[in-house]
Amino acid sequence: MSIYGDYIKSVIRTVPDWPQSGVNFRDITPLLQNSAAFRKLVDSFVHRYQEMDLDAIAAIDARGFIIGAPLAYELGCSFVPVRKKGKLPFRTISETYTLEYGEAEVELHSDAFHKGDRILVVDDLIATGGTMLAAAKLITRSGGQVVETATIVDLPDLGGSQRIREAGFGVFSVCSFTEDE
Repeated sequence: MSIYGDYIKSVIRTVPDWPQSGVNFRDITPLLQNSAAFRKLVDSFVHRYQEMDLDAIAAIDARGFIIGAPLAYELGCSFVPVRKKGKLPFRTISETYTLEYGEAEVELHSDAFHKGDRILVVDDLIATGGTMLAAAKLITRSGGQVVETATIVDLPDLGGSQRIREAGFGVFSVCSFTEDE
């Protein structure tokens, strides 16, 4: 967890029963609207990764872009979008993953990385881990090396971060929420 983790967590809004009854939605919008909080959020990632040898930030469509782009800029590395199926205009590789309500697919340009490139994968939240695992698998298949996966929020009760670790990838989250918080 980041040194700003408790502060960041306090700025995130919980919306009960959305998008369905029994779900506590963790809304990062107030975090993005608060300039001091957003700076602390980006700084949390910069401080963690500034001394790591990274070639690229791979950010997951779409909220991962919000953190991935400024982080790539601050760290002086490239930014690579991992997009939902059908959004990239060039040759792609894809990975399908399971959602609680079906399947989804993410894509990456086939030439996004060179063999051995060191990649940080970024998204806003880890719930069940499917999207993050799919992105990490894509990067590995493309020849890149996933240095770590990083998110603003981890929901450990849903098991995603554990699944990611069991697949051999490191996980960093600025803050986490349990179901009863």
